[in-house]
Amino acid sequence: MLQNLIAYLDSIKARDPAPRSRWEILLYPGVLALALHRVAHSLYRAEMFFLARFVNHLSRVLTSIDIHPGATIGRNFFIEHGFTVIGETAQIGDNVTIYQCVTLGGTSPDNGVAGKRHPTLADNVIIGSGAQVLGPITVGVGARVGANAVVTKDVVPGAVMVGIPARPTVIEGGRSDKGFVPYGTPCSDLFDPETQKLELLRCELDQLRREIAAFRAERDGDGPEELRDRA
Repeated sequence: MLQNLIAYLDSIKARDPAPRSRWEILLYPGVLALALHRVAHSLYRAEMFFLARFVNHLSRVLTSIDIHPGATIGRNFFIEHGFTVIGETAQIGDNVTIYQCVTLGGTSPDNGVAGKRHPTLADNVIIGSGAQVLGPITVGVGARVGANAVVTKDVVPGAVMVGIPARPTVIEGGRSDKGFVPYGTPCSDLFDPETQKLELLRCELDQLRREIAAFRAERDGDGPEELRDRA
């Protein structure tokens, strides 16, 4: 158990350069909230619902983080700063990072049956501050949700979602960043909400130009060597 705790604290330190020691990380509200949730979830599964809710309420008072006892959470989950709400049927994979003021919210069932109504986050997902992920949707492996985005539809693995409603956006330089990206998106003008639509249109235009050039080259009978010479 001690080794698992050390590995968990080290996983947080790898994502947050601020703490100087593991002892400091133990004071993080997200760490305390997760520890209390483990207790509340065990009570919930044992159908001791009142006690589970009591632990949940205690956690909310101490940390300003509200995780329903029914939520399922994997390994190395990290909530930075707090003020987060996670619903009852939410499912969270391994190595997921959530920043402050995030909601994993549910939908109101029309037929009166509760069912699955909160999101599922796959492994290595990052949710930026202020984002709202709503409904029984799935956020794919390695996907990132930018700050203040509102996600209401499934997200494919590796996508970067921004805006209201959230849409996939381009990656700077046309390349995907495989490393950890704080707050879900690179700190670049490219991801300014004022310019993201223009960037998407520019990329689509570039793609159309390449397709037209390839079509013309095929029509004129140019081979790969001629195309390289023109380039």
